[in-house]
Amino acid sequence: MHEMSLAEGMLAIVEDTARKNGATRVASVCLELGALAHVETEALRFCFDAVARGGPAAGARLDVVTTPGLAWCMPCGDRVPLARLGDACPVCGSYQLTVVAGEEMRVKEIEIA
Repeated sequence: MHEMSLAEGMLAIVEDTARKNGATRVASVCLELGALAHVETEALRFCFDAVARGGPAAGARLDVVTTPGLAWCMPCGDRVPLARLGDACPVCGSYQLTVVAGEEMRVKEIEIA
């Protein structure tokens, strides 16, 4: 389960930001997560709760904003929505796609107290 290592990395960012801002508690974290990132959201929530215990982010609300997948199609030159990696271009049917969005995972906002 790679969600545990992702949660640990996310917690490091959150705690570092809280420390730099003199905060003793983190109330919420907003995470931007691409639809193509291969991350199970509920597993990530569980792991975040587990690794945050005993620290400033214990009990923090984790809000996840999912960004859609988007690819550029070489043959037709269009930017097209992409639900899953390996799907064909919905415009021309080609598989020559380059993902341009939807694989990201970033801490977007942190609410500190």
